[in-house]
Amino acid sequence: MMPMIDFTPAQAVPRIAAMLAAHESRTLDFKRVSGKMVGKALETICAFANTEGGILALGVADEKQERGAARLYGVEENPEALDELTRKVRTQFNPPIEFISFTRLPCTMRDSKAGHVVLVRTVKSDKVHSIVDDGTWTRLDAGNRNMAAAEITELSYRRGLRSAESELVPVPLELLETDTWRSFVAARGLRSGSFAEQLQKIGLASKVGHEVQPTRAAVLLFADEPGSLLAAQGSRADIRLMVYDGKQAVPGATPNLRKAPKAIRGPVIEQIDTAVKIVLDELAQGLILSSSGFKTKHLYPERVVKEAIVNAVVHRDYRLNRDIFIRLFDDRIEVESPGVFPGNITPANVDKAGSKARNPLIAQNLREFPVAPNIDAGEGVKMMFAEMAQAKLYPPQYRQNTETAIESVTVTLLNLERPTVWDEVSHWIDTHGAIANADLCQIAGVHTLSASRMLKAWVDQGVLVPLPDRAKRNMAYTKPTQPPDQQSLLSEANDNKL
Repeated sequence: MMPMIDFTPAQAVPRIAAMLAAHESRTLDFKRVSGKMVGKALETICAFANTEGGILALGVADEKQERGAARLYGVEENPEALDELTRKVRTQFNPPIEFISFTRLPCTMRDSKAGHVVLVRTVKSDKVHSIVDDGTWTRLDAGNRNMAAAEITELSYRRGLRSAESELVPVPLELLETDTWRSFVAARGLRSGSFAEQLQKIGLASKVGHEVQPTRAAVLLFADEPGSLLAAQGSRADIRLMVYDGKQAVPGATPNLRKAPKAIRGPVIEQIDTAVKIVLDELAQGLILSSSGFKTKHLYPERVVKEAIVNAVVHRDYRLNRDIFIRLFDDRIEVESPGVFPGNITPANVDKAGSKARNPLIAQNLREFPVAPNIDAGEGVKMMFAEMAQAKLYPPQYRQNTETAIESVTVTLLNLERPTVWDEVSHWIDTHGAIANADLCQIAGVHTLSASRMLKAWVDQGVLVPLPDRAKRNMAYTKPTQPPDQQSLLSEANDNKL
């Protein structure tokens, strides 16, 4: 919890304008400060923490009720209610929400008097929060809803507070006493006890009545065919490699695959080793570009390719009935892993936040094998960004696929050298939320037509997206992972204060 931060009138003017132009959304809400406001505001803050984070603007009427500056009632309408809210955010959440900030913006109210709007900013949490005696809330497109017990359990899995890897599964133990296990146990130095006792000793099995059952992690680590054994539990555990001809997957009876899809099975350490070897072999051969007939050279650093595959295997959600997909195109690699980002990680902060282990049992025990995959303790993604920058390639592009039947995270490695100006463009967007043609002209020292071509190329490559609801002459662009409705209210410099 942070104290109230005050902006000067000059700092506040553009943010007030941006706020009045914005629409209520999944990450933005408006409320007048009335006697009933406190309970509703707590619900919104709880919902923001349980979804993607957001900003609650206090002292501002909903856009359905008023228009323009007529919406500005100010927190002076009921200062006691604001005081009550600032007290209750410290005591009414279970567990406490760690990152809430209050920012006061001076402005001219609807009655022409001086007043203030307060922005309450809540960061996406890595926990699941409830309000004391008032339930657990989630954010909708423009409103909040109390969650049912099953939804709370599901959110606990999505946040990584619970993991399918630790669940017991009815798989016979003898199917896990494999060569992979013998290699592991020799390196681990487990000498005493039966096989069942050894598994229990390291937390990979437990007694259920008179029977010892393995965890899902044990099946994934040691079974020769974990995917087949876990199919009966409604989940999958394999990797599928697809090599495409061209830059897009063409659906239909005859997909544009360069060769037959490859299924990679086995214990997870073998899946990682096999997938890395096959992908690096494919890249070493180069691909004949379908458009020109020329062979392209792939420039991705080997460490980055390995890390993308290791992360997909170690951090996937093993409840879900979907394999990992590795797709090779003429101009990129895509690695898609079932499940969403755990904790408070988002596509926008993944390079700074590091990783949160969804499956710590798998990660810890993979390190015990004689030749362990390189599992960086929270530093692997940062390494990927640094290596791609050193190779003068675009940074890894992370996308969370939440509109599909089974949610997933895709990381895309572009085989494209980035121009020097991109670093300045990226920093500009991080600071200001979006970039327009005129901004690029100033940064790059180019004329309008060149700037338009550069922006179009970046959109085609998927590293920029146009802001919605903008006319062509007023068009601006942001990164696919940038939340523009929040960035327009708080710049990077002010975020550092919060």
